[in-house]
Amino acid sequence: MAHIMLHGEPVETIGHLPEVGSSIRDFNLVGTDLQYKSNKDFEGKKMIFNIFPSVDTGVCAIAAKKFNDKAGKLENAVVLNVSKDLPFALKRFGDSEELNNVVMLSAYRSEFGKDYGVEMTDSPMHGLLSRAVIVADENGKVLYNQQVAEISDEPDYDAALDALK
Repeated sequence: MAHIMLHGEPVETIGHLPEVGSSIRDFNLVGTDLQYKSNKDFEGKKMIFNIFPSVDTGVCAIAAKKFNDKAGKLENAVVLNVSKDLPFALKRFGDSEELNNVVMLSAYRSEFGKDYGVEMTDSPMHGLLSRAVIVADENGKVLYNQQVAEISDEPDYDAALDALK
């Protein structure tokens, strides 16, 4: 498990992020249209997973918007914003913020948090996803990962984007 912090208080996750050089695991997440999306829907594309607890928190909202701004400049890549928010909340947020360059996906009906090691196992955030970034190439090989040590901090956008180069 990863040991992270929430406002200076310790929090643990169920496991560790996929290692650099490994292959991403198959996933089934729910889109804002209530349809399942899997890794097969993004075959042949590089993927940035922007994983976070909830779009209804300040830092999560900021990260989703920043990745949306940066995603418009990416070639053959897609940013997947993943949380346990309901698809309705993700759609509301994405529409209100005009997040047209990212894919909003819900892990509320999936094992994604366990499979990717990002489900928090204690604290008031128990059951939600931690803040993390995983970058995979067009073949699903992990190029970069970041488990953000303090949940209230933003991820390293530049490092994630540099991994695509």
